[in-house]
Amino acid sequence: MIGFATEEPIAESAASIWDPLAATPISIFLRESTWSYPALEIVHIIGIALVFGSILSFDLRILGSHKSLPLDTLGRHLIPWVWIGFALNAVSGVLMFVSNPVEFAANPALTAKLALIGIAGINAVYFQRRVAPTMPEWNADAPAPLAARTSALLSITLWLAVIVAGRMMAYVV
Repeated sequence: MIGFATEEPIAESAASIWDPLAATPISIFLRESTWSYPALEIVHIIGIALVFGSILSFDLRILGSHKSLPLDTLGRHLIPWVWIGFALNAVSGVLMFVSNPVEFAANPALTAKLALIGIAGINAVYFQRRVAPTMPEWNADAPAPLAARTSALLSITLWLAVIVAGRMMAYVV
């Protein structure tokens, strides 16, 4: 950005922080290998599908879709898939970062993505601690309370924003 004298020194200091990681054998391998980075992207996409697909299904049920499915049963079925997808994303995401840490560390879309994941995590903790304990009262027959519906809408919005921010990483420098 024009007019900010501190931008270049920050970029230089960030590069110096990440240079040792960029020089590691795993980083060099990931950068130079023809198939390693595309394989990581494939694993990351599978993880996204598992995380977002499972969360979307659960949140849509909270919002009133497929009322015949009890939320507790649906949750017990979907939560393991969320964690499997999250683990795939965490491992593949860290390895993609390691492939070019200097560039990724300077990418504002990555910062946005990580912040959105953090906020989505806070929303999930809120739901689990404050809303889920009341679920037996509205699990099957009654509509979900406003707090549950709000959390579900926020969850869908945040995870869509995470996906958009992740995709924008390729276009924002």
